[in-house]
Amino acid sequence: MTDEPSGTLYIGVTGHLAARIQQHREGRGSDFCREHGLTRLVYVEQHGTMLDAIAREKALKKWKRAWKLNLIGKVNPEWEDLWEKINM
Repeated sequence: MTDEPSGTLYIGVTGHLAARIQQHREGRGSDFCREHGLTRLVYVEQHGTMLDAIAREKALKKWKRAWKLNLIGKVNPEWEDLWEKINM
């Protein structure tokens, strides 16, 4: 989640992506997203198990900011909000 291209980043994990993003967009998600106005979904990964997803979340949170920006830029160079794509 972010507020703008190359803006503040939030990394999280969920078993119900569409519902969780809706919560963030309505200000009912994490305190961090609400406090920073993060409503744009710009990057998503799927994993086979919740344990795998949590391990990846922890790893990404340890990454340097530049690495995260590069990862997002490779798959979403325009930093488009992916909400419409996942909310179909």
